[in-house]
Amino acid sequence: MRRISDVDRRRFLQGVGGAAAALAALNPKRVFAFPGESDPVDPETQGGVRRRRAFELRKAAAMEEFRLPVPEHLNNGDEDLYLNRIGNYSKGLPHSPVGEVDPGAYQSLLHALQTGDPSDFDEIIIGGNVLLVDPQAGLAFDIEGTDSHQLALGPPPALASAERAAEAVEGYWMALLRDVNFTQYASNRLALEASEELSRMSDFRGPKENGGVTPRTLFRGFTTGDLIGPYVSQFLLKTVDLGAVTVEQKFNTYLRGTDYMTDHDSWLAVQDGRGPFANNQIDPTPRHVRNGRDLSAYVHIDVLFEAYFNACLWLIDNGAPVNPGNPYYGPNRSRTQAGFGTFGPPHVKALLAEVATRALKAVWFQKWFVHRTLRPEEFGGLVHFTKTGEANYPLDSQVLNSEAVARTFRRNHTYFLPHAFPEGCPQHPSYGQGHGTVAGACATIVKAFFDESFVLSEITDIVQPAEDGLSLVPYTGQDVDQITVGGEMNKIAANIAIGRNHAAVHWRSDYADSLPLGEAIAISVLRDQKGCYNESFDGFTFTKFDGTQITV
Repeated sequence: MRRISDVDRRRFLQGVGGAAAALAALNPKRVFAFPGESDPVDPETQGGVRRRRAFELRKAAAMEEFRLPVPEHLNNGDEDLYLNRIGNYSKGLPHSPVGEVDPGAYQSLLHALQTGDPSDFDEIIIGGNVLLVDPQAGLAFDIEGTDSHQLALGPPPALASAERAAEAVEGYWMALLRDVNFTQYASNRLALEASEELSRMSDFRGPKENGGVTPRTLFRGFTTGDLIGPYVSQFLLKTVDLGAVTVEQKFNTYLRGTDYMTDHDSWLAVQDGRGPFANNQIDPTPRHVRNGRDLSAYVHIDVLFEAYFNACLWLIDNGAPVNPGNPYYGPNRSRTQAGFGTFGPPHVKALLAEVATRALKAVWFQKWFVHRTLRPEEFGGLVHFTKTGEANYPLDSQVLNSEAVARTFRRNHTYFLPHAFPEGCPQHPSYGQGHGTVAGACATIVKAFFDESFVLSEITDIVQPAEDGLSLVPYTGQDVDQITVGGEMNKIAANIAIGRNHAAVHWRSDYADSLPLGEAIAISVLRDQKGCYNESFDGFTFTKFDGTQITV
């Protein structure tokens, strides 16, 4: 199967500009008629005019979405290349002692995905008592925004590729550094070694400085704002008000030094889905997010749009300026009205959940029906059995010979990738990433509604967690005046998505490619809604994750 470049993988939304322009030209105050159609209502009555207008708006939006092309959905070819399915997700199905999936069970999964018949999904052969997570969500329709099957993610890295090896090495280092605070990376010996080894990898695609990975770029995202300021976004640290309830953002994190699936029996039980599994050991003292384990705990049980909802609440309550395109708060704002259900706080708050559910349907189609990509914990099994000589899998030598894998063996006496959760990853494929797609969608909505260029230090102190996580201390970096609303929204999206990588749940490419998918979903929803307002509205202008500006 054809491999395309990292940049090409993110080029999946086609025709947004044309569709947005066509819908923007739609005037909700006019009554439209299509030739040859009879009107079922009296167009002279007030009810008839309104009913007809609503119909025409819906039809026009549907036609614009219909005109978008259906892209070619390409996977990385591993499923065809390896008949034992070692390159694909198979968790929850029965496996051999070395973790190779039962062929009949995998075929039962493929059969259901090919037919789409609900009864065939009930006939999938599973290996234990833990159920597969909602594959039929990938077949659901929505009546707003671009249909999930008209958006595409390009192929993820192939099993034997140098890029996948580099991502795996990053994952092993994340596990080794799970309890090291982000503020300590510059002086921590392991963090320095991780930076050096990732710099030597032939196809590592994380952020770099002067051609190499440094403690300042280690485990960070790729977007504007990710390398500015503290590792953790201000929006994950600041106290927020949920109505009359004040919430200090201290989280129930997990005890240090406790990792899972580091032995064969527990690893295989998780691959088969043979629960119940142990519960994480909770630190009795809530703390601010300091390190990879804290982030892992947060993204283990978060409401998927929670972080962006909290960021939105904080921005509203602290008087952050809104996008200049807002008809009620911009330079041409009304002298007599304020926004509420349209262009006001309830609008943006509700829209975060609205785009989140559409993001999940879109990425679930990619997960189950296109890519079926193996999880890092499954790859860790391939590393272990190859290193021990129990099997011989076609992995790039850079991961097999990495210092991160060697250190993992010295710590645990196996080569399995240490996991932050006893049950491992959830029982759905790795690519794309649900958290990353929702992050892309929700961060885009917040950037559309607020002035993304606004410097946060104008309304708040810039902080970072104390080493024990019990308090917040001032951040004194020289880049403090470069920390903006847009940059911190990009950063919180990276924190949440890469937080799943800290837990060993996902790959870097899962995050990097899913963020723009969520962005495309949010843009399509904003585009569909644009023609429905009565206000004079020219659109929101904001910066996409790739650095380009768009007006929707």
